[in-house]
Amino acid sequence: MSFRFHHVHVICKDLEKMIGFFTESIGAELVRRKKFGTADGASLSLKGATLNLRVARTDEKIEGDASQTVYGYNHIGLEVEDIEAAYTDLRSQGYSFFMPPTNIPELRIAFFRGPEDIVIELVQRI
Repeated sequence: MSFRFHHVHVICKDLEKMIGFFTESIGAELVRRKKFGTADGASLSLKGATLNLRVARTDEKIEGDASQTVYGYNHIGLEVEDIEAAYTDLRSQGYSFFMPPTNIPELRIAFFRGPEDIVIELVQRI
């Protein structure tokens, strides 16, 4: 049996704001708007990786928020060519970094909070 990465699926409160963030700030392409069951959503492409976004379904109770660390999802990692430029650009858009660009073995990384407190790691190979 062989497995291959297919998509990430994010549940959000404000679909339009999340679409705007990923298309305008991160450079994803809106592929299509769609329904996930009864929930409005959208599929985006980030250089071939699929990102699905949706709001809560009418019969779904959402608990907790992304500002709290829980077992399961922790963050999305995005590779960039120039972490300093990405850091400067995202900060100028008002996004808050809780780890500025930092060297670790073979990588330079930074972490920030996107809309609805989702955690995103920027990664640059060095």
